[in-house]
Amino acid sequence: MRLLIIGSLAGQIGTAGKIALSRGAKVAQADDIESGLKALRDGQGADLVMIDVSLDVASLIESLNGERITVPVVACGVGTDTRSAVNAIKAGAKEYIPLPPSADLIAAVLSAVAEESHAIIHKDPAMGDVLEMAKRVAGSDASILITGGSGTGKELLARYVHAKSRRADAPFVAVNCAAIPETLLESELFGHEKGAFTGAVARRLGKFEEANRGTLLLDEISEMAPALQAKILRVVQEREIDRIGGSKPVKVDARIVATSNRNMEEEVAAGRFRDDLYFRLNVVNLKIPPLSERPGDIDVLAEHFIKKYAEANGVPPLPLSSDSKKLLRHHAWPGNVRELENAMHRAVLLESGDKIEPGSILLTNALSGTSAAEKDNGAKGLVGRTVSDVERGLIIDTLHHCLGNRTHAANILGISIRTLRNKLKQYTGQGFSVPMPGESDRPVA
Repeated sequence: MRLLIIGSLAGQIGTAGKIALSRGAKVAQADDIESGLKALRDGQGADLVMIDVSLDVASLIESLNGERITVPVVACGVGTDTRSAVNAIKAGAKEYIPLPPSADLIAAVLSAVAEESHAIIHKDPAMGDVLEMAKRVAGSDASILITGGSGTGKELLARYVHAKSRRADAPFVAVNCAAIPETLLESELFGHEKGAFTGAVARRLGKFEEANRGTLLLDEISEMAPALQAKILRVVQEREIDRIGGSKPVKVDARIVATSNRNMEEEVAAGRFRDDLYFRLNVVNLKIPPLSERPGDIDVLAEHFIKKYAEANGVPPLPLSSDSKKLLRHHAWPGNVRELENAMHRAVLLESGDKIEPGSILLTNALSGTSAAEKDNGAKGLVGRTVSDVERGLIIDTLHHCLGNRTHAANILGISIRTLRNKLKQYTGQGFSVPMPGESDRPVA
């Protein structure tokens, strides 16, 4: 993990940096906010920024948001400085770390805020075969296309490939092609020069340069617009990029791993994805089977998530009852591992006994095997409602199911992220409540 400290390394914040180093983080330092921003613009990259609370935290976060530099920020300050702590959190800092620093607290923040745990938990032979193939091809520089349904763990597998490659000590940089608006994605990937467009307040290196000598993950590449696909093809062929507003090409050396939850052959046949780019990326295809096709993973993943969320919530991890295990094995898991994780998180919070029983595992009827009679009643319940009303209910319910995650909801609904955004903007304008990312007010799986 890459940690950028903004502020003087003298004294207690320096101690925090040393603790992070001892926990395996790569630590860089900038004396002030402008120096820190320059380091990020210049492609140094960071998974977490730690800033001295005596500096202008609000100004840093405003600049990061304005320049679309996505990185979590935590503030550090003396434990008695309550007002500064509150102001930092209000400004957008994810956490406040009191000084002098606690080694355990630093470790917890590094893990929780930067999400540094990327272990692939598995037992089923089907997943073992995928990992074996990934290990065999990781040592090459060949482009890899990872396919599989939403929630199967495609980004985790990409990180596994990077960790097993000779580029493991260099950066792993991920870009979600579905989550970034089309008009901004080119700048995000290739960077820009100062003044190249409105809002380009300084020269900034893009993700290709940030991932130089490392690995660049193009997540959900099938959502990328055709015009940008052509520019990605040139990068793959020529190993060089053109910054927006730049005067000459820049050589880059990044191993490309792309993911998609769609059938890429169908996307190519329909003209939505360039066939030449597909063949360039698909040198090796790692296909992750859905959770329903690797039943041996269900129990071990469930136990892993129970332990994870029990620890996070300060409660003892409870075993699954035999009836709960049976319920999990017979569920279809259309949301794959992510759906199982959400279900176990809720179960940990809801169970009050000494075992996790089926009553605490909340799965929607539609996803857990609705009877024919229930389906018939459900169909009758739609009579009298307009198509737009039913569509709105389906979209908002799916968004709740995905805890507000727009990308995952769009994948389940089979629509583009742009279409989903337009729908949600329409619903908000009409006065309907739309869940924000990480938010759900109903107990659905």
